[in-house]
This record gives sequence, C-alpha cells and structure tokens, in this order.
Amino acid sequence: MKPLYRGVLLAVLQIALVLSLAGKMLYDRATRPRVWVKTAPVGPDLPIRGRYVQLRLEVIEKWSPGRNKEVDLKRWWDQDVELSVENNQLTALRTDKRTGLRLLLPSPPRIAPVVLYEPVAYFIPEHIADPSRRAQGEELWVEVTVPKKGPPRPIRLGVKKDGKLTPLEIN
Repeated sequence: MKPLYRGVLLAVLQIALVLSLAGKMLYDRATRPRVWVKTAPVGPDLPIRGRYVQLRLEVIEKWSPGRNKEVDLKRWWDQDVELSVENNQLTALRTDKRTGLRLLLPSPPRIAPVVLYEPVAYFIPEHIADPSRRAQGEELWVEVTVPKKGPPRPIRLGVKKDGKLTPLEIN
C-alpha cells in the first residue's frame, strides 16, 4: 500500500472516530432524560486552554442513613451511585456497580447540599463575563443530559431568581 493511501485511510479512520463520538452524544441528548440542576461553581483547574466554568451538581440522595448517624455516614458516602431523573430532579441511588460517580460528603453532614464529587465543565466563549458570578438572590443552574453511564453532560446554563428559571444566552 502506498504511503498516500495509508495517510488517507488513517485520516478517514480518525474522522469516523470523531463523528461516532459526536453521534453518540447527539443520540444521548435526544433519547436520555434532561433535567435542570442547581450548581455550586468551583475554581477551574483543567490544564487545557479555553474558558470554562467548573460546576458541582446538587443531587437528591435516596438512600442516606438516619440523620443522627454521623459516624456511619462516612461509610455510606464512600459508595458509587447511579444517577436518574425523578420528579424533574437529579437523584443518586447507591449501587454495588462500579460507576465512578460518588457524592461529596457535606460539611457539616446533613446541612450542606449533597453534590457529585466530580464537577462538570461548561465551556464558555472568551468574550463573555464569567456566568458563575451571580448577584445576590440569583442561583446558577445547568441543564444536563443524564447518560446511562458516566457523569451528566451540561447543555446550557440558566439563572433562577424569584423562583423563575431563565436560560442564559451564551453565544
């Protein structure tokens, strides 16, 4: 096989790989549940170029032990969870499967919101202000797709003020 043909074959394989990943994400976005989730911004530390907001997603945990069992709580929190959408909320169920998703132990326990340990990154254009910096009384929310496996995938950001959620126009 000539080197030119090998190069073209390699390019075609790489393009097919990228398109298959894009197709999988588009398929998940069309078929998997979506939900708006309240977030807690975190300082970004990814070693890549570009601007992004790193967000911890609040979840409703469905399996916690009694509220007075703080010693036992750490054992329960060191478990993998599966995510699902129930009553238009992102919920976490403890599982024996290896999902790679865990919850962050709130400090102090049972007072702080329950969030996923691994934050998600939402990439933003360079010409807009940081959307994670909100005025008093505003909350940052993110619409996510919940895949069968892996962390939620952010779609768009929104701001909730006075009980009304308004998607942000980020272009």
